Amino acid sequence: MSRVTVSIDPHVHSEGSYDGHEPVELILEHAAEIGLDAVVITDHDVIRESKRAAEIAPEYGLIGIPGVEVSTAHGHLLAVGVERMPPRGRSYAETVRWIRDRGGVAIVPHPFQRSRHGVRQRNIPTPGSAADAGEPVAADGAPEAGAVGADPEPEPAAAVAEVDAIEVFNAWLFTGYRNRRARRFAAEHGYPGVAASDAHHLQYVGRAFTELTVEGVESVHDVTADDVLAAIRRGTTTVEGRRAPIRMAAKHYVGAAGRRSAYYARTGAARGARATKRTAVDGAVAAKVAALQSIHRTRRFLSWFA
Repeated sequence: MSRVTVSIDPHVHSEGSYDGHEPVELILEHAAEIGLDAVVITDHDVIRESKRAAEIAPEYGLIGIPGVEVSTAHGHLLAVGVERMPPRGRSYAETVRWIRDRGGVAIVPHPFQRSRHGVRQRNIPTPGSAADAGEPVAADGAPEAGAVGADPEPEPAAAVAEVDAIEVFNAWLFTGYRNRRARRFAAEHGYPGVAASDAHHLQYVGRAFTELTVEGVESVHDVTADDVLAAIRRGTTTVEGRRAPIRMAAKHYVGAAGRRSAYYARTGAARGARATKRTAVDGAVAAKVAALQSIHRTRRFLSWFA
C-alpha cells in the first residue's frame, strides 16, 4: 500500500489570539518555506482566524486544518479539525465528547503545567476514570458529594470519551521534565504522542512538529485534513523537537526575519513599523531566554560534580 509522511505543527497562535503576534498569511508562508505540510492555528477561545487560515492554506501548498485551544473547567484542550468554537468552561470529558462528536480530535496541550493552564493528570479522561464514568467532578478534579460513584448500585457508566493524543513535546517548556512526564503518561495509557511549537512568534513556528504516516495516497498533495485527523487517531505519529530541530534551524531564525520584513513591506508601512519594533522586542526576549537557558544548563552540569 502506498503511503506518505507529512509534517505538521498542530499548535500555533496567530494575532487572532490575545497572546499571538503574527497574521495567518505570514505564518502559512513561513511554514511552507521551512518544509511543513500543515500548520494548525489554535488561538485561545477564538476560531475565526484559524478557519480563514484553513481556507487559504492550499494557496501556500499546505493542508488546511482548523482548530482552537479551548479553556475548559480543568485546563486547556486543543480541538483540531472542528469548524465551530467548543463551549468554554465545561469539564474536560464533556469537551472531549463535543469535539469527537463533530469529527475533530482532542489533544492535551502542555499537560500538567499548571502555570500555563495545563490539565491535571487526574482530570484527563482515561478508561475507568471518574470523568468518563459520568461522575460529577468538582473544579479541583475531586468527585463531588453525592456523586454517582457513591451509590452502592450505580447506573451503567457512560461511554468513555478518551482524548485522541497527548502533546508529549511542547517546545516552550523551559525544562524537559513536563515533556518526559507527558511521554510516560501517553505510553502508560496507549495514547499517540504529538509534538508542537506552541509558537506565539513567527521564528518559533515548527520548532517542534509531528510527522504522520498517511496510507493509501501517492503524494502529500493528495492528503486531506481528514487523512491527517485519522492518522492522529491511529497513532502513526513521530515526534520531532529538540528545542530547534536541526534540519530546520537555519531556515527558522534567518528566514523568519526576512519573510517578516518582506510581508510587511507588501502590506503597508504602518504595519511594517510595528513589526520592526516587535522584532526588536522579540530579539531582546529571545536573548534573555537564551541566557536563562545557558545558566540553567551550566548549573545542571555543575550539579553533577557537587
